[in-house]
Amino acid sequence: MAVEVLSTADARAKTALSRAHAAHWFEARAAGTPLPLGDARPPLRPARPDRPELLDPRAVPRRKPGSPEGRKALLHAVAHIELNAVDLHWDIVARFADVPMPPGFYDDWVKAADEESKHFDLVADCLEAMGSHYGALPAHAGMWRAAEDTRDDLMGRLAVVPMVLEARGLDVTPGMIDVFQRAEAKQAVAALETIYAEEVAHVAYGSKWFHFLCGRENADPKDVFHALVARYFKGALKPPFNEEKRAEAGLPPDFYWPLASAQR
Repeated sequence: MAVEVLSTADARAKTALSRAHAAHWFEARAAGTPLPLGDARPPLRPARPDRPELLDPRAVPRRKPGSPEGRKALLHAVAHIELNAVDLHWDIVARFADVPMPPGFYDDWVKAADEESKHFDLVADCLEAMGSHYGALPAHAGMWRAAEDTRDDLMGRLAVVPMVLEARGLDVTPGMIDVFQRAEAKQAVAALETIYAEEVAHVAYGSKWFHFLCGRENADPKDVFHALVARYFKGALKPPFNEEKRAEAGLPPDFYWPLASAQR
């Protein structure tokens, strides 16, 4: 199921398949007939549509979010992030099936993949209501690098993807909501508020299973986190941090502040 999602190129088809597979997973769990984990080989890179054109991060045009075109560009960037997140969450299910984990591990990431699929659809709907669509603008080519770099390291994947990259979403989303509130763009505000509310749990899943693995190895989670982020994440973490939401997700300040730009 995970590999089928990863191998589907069309964005809307990918999210529809993701949601259908997630529903099937949870229906089977609720019926007391859970699906077997099995084994499958995920592709190194997920299938992608022909558009958007993927550029080096430094080459992606920057637009002021105060303009209509800037708001379209902002939503396009969010849609791209959400689509990558769909693949990231299915990838962690398939890629690390050889690591013995409790059933709750799979429940969490299937649920996260389902929610990211919903998030993509919400934002893509907003773009279409604004006369645009996903793929109309170029996008960031570096989004999958963290997945490739951590393809052999489950703890590294948990540290970098949910606990760094998704935690960054908790920092920046309130500002994006404010941009669309000022523009009285109610559909976009509603979509971003849904994303903001549900992303806390995705960061929390990362923290929970990272601590679980550290406990299994009798290792200090903070020290391991700092070492893995230094190894796999390019650059420093950028304040300001949403300390309230990060704490809600199980990320205390002594995890991320030592990695901030002012101290590296």
